[in-house]
Amino acid sequence: MPKALPGNSRDPDTHARIRNDRIDKNGAVTLRVHGKLRHIGIGTHARTHIIMLTNDLDVRVVNTITGELLRELTIDPSRDYQPRN
Repeated sequence: MPKALPGNSRDPDTHARIRNDRIDKNGAVTLRVHGKLRHIGIGTHARTHIIMLTNDLDVRVVNTITGELLRELTIDPSRDYQPRN
């Protein structure tokens, strides 16, 4: 989350959120970006509980139990599926 600052200095165009979810059996999670669902490939962590930290198009996927960073990416709005590189 963006750090709180005195006054109204936070950029009103940013959109930060936290989401608790679980990776599906195919190793992916979904996230709604600009009104459309985006599928994010995570890998071999099927059914793992995660926390998604989202700041605009920047996403971090963290294992809820261990705190391990599973994936960090910037959403490509032109693609539905965000593959692992």
